[in-house]
Amino acid sequence: MPSSIEGRVALVTGAAGAMGLAVVRALVEETATVVMVDLARQRLQELASAFGARVVPVVLDITDPRAIEKELVHLRGSVGGIDILVNNAGILSNNKSQTTTPEEWRKVVEVNLNGMFYLSRAVIPGMKEKGWGRIVNVSSLAAQTGGLTAGTAYSASKGGVISLTRSLAAETAPFGITANAVAPAYVKTPMVSEQLTEEERQEILKKIPVGRFCEPEEFAHVVLFLVSPLAGFITGDVINLNGGLYFN
Repeated sequence: MPSSIEGRVALVTGAAGAMGLAVVRALVEETATVVMVDLARQRLQELASAFGARVVPVVLDITDPRAIEKELVHLRGSVGGIDILVNNAGILSNNKSQTTTPEEWRKVVEVNLNGMFYLSRAVIPGMKEKGWGRIVNVSSLAAQTGGLTAGTAYSASKGGVISLTRSLAAETAPFGITANAVAPAYVKTPMVSEQLTEEERQEILKKIPVGRFCEPEEFAHVVLFLVSPLAGFITGDVINLNGGLYFN
């Protein structure tokens, strides 16, 4: 059984952020071709240029199904069909039910859940044709516990990600495709460094048994395993990455 993803084409959303960038770097090191998707055009282009020819920057609104379909047609002509999809893009909301507006609810669900569905739906036909594919969706500790600081819309959207993942796994397993979720908690990203106060960070650290936040590279390592050929017998699963905050 091959253990390499050499020659595979991966699409990573939220690729200009800390977690997405760590995944891109890990995939490139394994000699995959990577499509970096984000809305931050300038940062995306700067990051992609540092990787060389095997990385393709794409500015794409993942909440626009028509734009997704159009871009995938273009990519099939340039780099080939998508073998690996890492649905990493997401936005945070810390507002609880009474302070979450309908507009915020819709925005969070549209980005965190609907965008994953649109992209997954778009790449699955090509994966079926090849008889091989990997989908990794990024959920969260908040999906299973309500979160320590996360809000209602965020927690609900990430819970939906787990259900979406399992539905896709059941549907696509006969075609050589796996779909799994990673549920991290408090990775070192701007969500932790900028959207939480120092007091909140210290309180959270007291609750994490390993006593520290997750490194983006640790998150990328889990993703890399799930997209490898050696993980072909794992599908519909949720890998917790939370330093002992929650046991499943």
